[in-house]
Amino acid sequence: MSDLIRRLQAAMPAGIKPKFTTPEEWQAWQLEQGRKDSERIAELNRVNRLQKILGRSGIQELHRACSFQNYNAELPGQRNALDKAKRYASEFGSRFGGFIFSGGCGTGKNHLAAAIGNHLLSKNKSVLVVTVPDLMMRFRETYQDGAKVSEADLMNDLCNVDLLILDDIGVQRGNQNEEIVLFQIVDRRLSAKKPVGMLTNLDVEKLTALLTERIMDRMRMDGGMWINFDWPSYRKNVRSGPTNLEE
Repeated sequence: MSDLIRRLQAAMPAGIKPKFTTPEEWQAWQLEQGRKDSERIAELNRVNRLQKILGRSGIQELHRACSFQNYNAELPGQRNALDKAKRYASEFGSRFGGFIFSGGCGTGKNHLAAAIGNHLLSKNKSVLVVTVPDLMMRFRETYQDGAKVSEADLMNDLCNVDLLILDDIGVQRGNQNEEIVLFQIVDRRLSAKKPVGMLTNLDVEKLTALLTERIMDRMRMDGGMWINFDWPSYRKNVRSGPTNLEE
């Protein structure tokens, strides 16, 4: 090994600093690369397993082309939402606060959430978008006899993706079991410094009544962000030109 390193050093152009100068440094680098590859494969397997269980991909096909560049931002509020979403994506990992996008259908919530997700996927981060009704159905399936996936396994996988986005909050039944599941997801993820995104048509009072103050307290941690999409539905005013892919 020492002879190999010496030969490589001799073949290097003048002025080039070798990455490794000893066999020990090379072995340490190999071990570190092996660890990173192992973590990457484990994360990929986890995401693939979740997508199979939930029956949907991380970003739905409708939103895979969504980006910050093709988001239609004409109103001041839309430009503000775009700026904050871009900043959230660019600073992802520097803090673990999540985001809540609140507004009616067709206002661009899903477009900007998907733009964040697509940006992170391009940086090799794992992202999962799932509707709360779908999620609750999958949890109910884990309680059945002969279930292939346990509740604990599903919870662990949900709590380990880099960004989890919960869509359609407010259309679920809002019973105590669902409250407990949502609290566990939010609490465990934020305790592990992994953020949660939420998309809802509820205002802050109604969302707090649905999710409870303790869940909302968790969402405010470490710079959690709330954006009101309080402009008319874009789909009701369709015209030629750039469009917001939405929901």
